[in-house]
Amino acid sequence: MFYMDVMFSLICMLLLVICVLV
Repeated sequence: MFYMDVMFSLICMLLLVICVLV
C-alpha cells in the first residue's frame, strides 16, 4: 500500500508542476 501512496503523491506533484509551467 505504501508504494501506491508514494506513486500517487509523485503523480500529483508532477501534475502540479506541469500546471504551474503551463
